[in-house]
Amino acid sequence: MRLLYLHQYFKHPQESGGTRSYDLARSFVQNGLTVDVLTATSDDRFRINGGQWQIVNMEGIRIHYIYLAYSNHMSNVERIWAFFRFLWLCTIRCLKLECDVVLATSTPLTIGIPALAKRLFHGVPFVFEVRDVWPEAVAAVGAIRFKWVLWLLERVEWLIYRCAATIVPLSVDMQASICSRFPEFRNKASIVIENISETQRFGCQVFEGKRVLYDVIRNSKRFIVLYAGTFGRVNGLDYLVNLAERVWNIDSEIVFVAVGDGLDKTRLIHLAEEKGVLGRNLFFIDSVAKELLPCLYAEADMGSSFVIDVKPLWANSANKFFDTLAAGKPILINHGGWQSDVITQSECGFVLPPVLDSNSVEAFVRYTKSDEMILQQGENARRVASSRYSLEVAVQSYLNIFKSVFKEE
Repeated sequence: MRLLYLHQYFKHPQESGGTRSYDLARSFVQNGLTVDVLTATSDDRFRINGGQWQIVNMEGIRIHYIYLAYSNHMSNVERIWAFFRFLWLCTIRCLKLECDVVLATSTPLTIGIPALAKRLFHGVPFVFEVRDVWPEAVAAVGAIRFKWVLWLLERVEWLIYRCAATIVPLSVDMQASICSRFPEFRNKASIVIENISETQRFGCQVFEGKRVLYDVIRNSKRFIVLYAGTFGRVNGLDYLVNLAERVWNIDSEIVFVAVGDGLDKTRLIHLAEEKGVLGRNLFFIDSVAKELLPCLYAEADMGSSFVIDVKPLWANSANKFFDTLAAGKPILINHGGWQSDVITQSECGFVLPPVLDSNSVEAFVRYTKSDEMILQQGENARRVASSRYSLEVAVQSYLNIFKSVFKEE
């Protein structure tokens, strides 16, 4: 079977960012599929041939790269332009390649349009993977100012769902959103495949003596909370700065380390400095390649994931959540939704309220002192990762979907 995989932000382990698509694509190849990936890159190595597709073979995956300048520091207008340029170039490329099934993974929502074109012009079925419920989540944070734009995106969303052979949401909350707004597509969205806990990548606890976090902190601390991800608006990392300030006043032996990059990073560093926690119990590190993340999680006592206080964002399926579970560490979040339910039911972390209060901060500090419970929660996290969110579980679910879609056609 020939699979055409569309992902605008495809990343491999030598890069920073989520590697779900890479891990899936590699496993599909190992299961006998021929896999072509269409993606964009801002890597300067591809700049010299900007505007032309370049093919890189990686572990049996044929990755088609088109150079497009993009970063989290770009304005909304610049990012929208990058979306539409990739949309046009990807659609043309998609129509030139032969395949049996297309897998398109958002965001952005527009990644479904090349798959839709392939369906309409060549009759090739496509599976649409929903990583974020666009445009609902975007509208909820106020990023869409004009009603006609929202109306248009909702029509595009409906059309993509209408023509997709299968819709794969990455969380039960996303599934509920799709089914409540588009009940006619309930059967298409019946299978949820959450993000992946790469237990093999994060399972090893020996990393050739590397001590990244301790080299940054310099002093031995009792408890380290790691945030590894984007410093963007929806992540709401003002919460992390405020949490660090409140915790410092109670227990200076708890430290927070934030790893990554994004539009808000410089502002957050200044905020941490103003609150007197920068370099005391809150430290910032630049992004690292995904293959180095296990080193950081091995040194940390707990992982974390945050979002702003907007309920539709609770449906997210953040890499941070699954990487933490795969590393066998408890997870700290600040919102409700399905992840909160998993943490509570499986006893694998701590849930803070969307708005910090003294009682919750004090309860968290007490929690960090329960060494035996922290150890048990780490084991619980690892068990959940292996049984529910492993790569093997996700791959088998997708292989079943591809076979079903291919037979139907």
